[in-house]
Amino acid sequence: MIATAQTPPPPYYAVIFTSLRTDGDNDYAATAAQMLEIASQQPGFLGFESARQEIGISVSYWASLEAIAAWKENIMHRKAQSRARDWYRQFRVRICRVEREYGF
Repeated sequence: MIATAQTPPPPYYAVIFTSLRTDGDNDYAATAAQMLEIASQQPGFLGFESARQEIGISVSYWASLEAIAAWKENIMHRKAQSRARDWYRQFRVRICRVEREYGF
C-alpha cells in the first residue's frame, strides 16, 4: 500500500522538486533510495511523497527553512546533486511554507 506523508499540523515547509528525466537509469534508482534514507535521518525531516509519469514530482516536508538548508548542504546530497545532468533534462525546485492542510 502506498500512503501519503504523515505531516504534523502546519506550519511546516515543503520542497517541491519537479523534473524531466534523461534516458537510462545511470544509477538513479539506487542513489534516490540512498538519498531518501539519509534525508529521513536529518533533523527536521517530516516526510516524502513522489510520483512519476512524463514529469516527476517529489515533495519533501521539513520543520524549518534551516532544516532544508542543512539538507541542501549535506555532503552525500551535494555529491548526488553534482550528477544532476546525468539524470535530468530539466528540473525545478520550489520551497513553500505550508499554512493549511486538509483531507481524509
